[in-house]
Amino acid sequence: MKYRKKPVEIEAVQFADDPDTLIKINDGLGLDPVNVSYEDPDNPVLKIPTLEGTMTAQVGDYIIKGVHGEFYPCKPDIFEETYEPVDK
Repeated sequence: MKYRKKPVEIEAVQFADDPDTLIKINDGLGLDPVNVSYEDPDNPVLKIPTLEGTMTAQVGDYIIKGVHGEFYPCKPDIFEETYEPVDK
């Protein structure tokens, strides 16, 4: 049996380690707190609490706010295959 993903609109911000992007993730998406780890200074990661535990996003990953207000990271190639911009 085959299935098709239902059309759904999500909110997302591509993670970058700069103040403007972190404000968008916090104020725009509502992820609070925004917890960036600098254990490896050359590769900061965003730690995202989820029901399955803490997930990490690398710079360039998308942070998605799901239909139930949950947050999760998504790799850019998967994001671009799955989502397209909505004109409003």
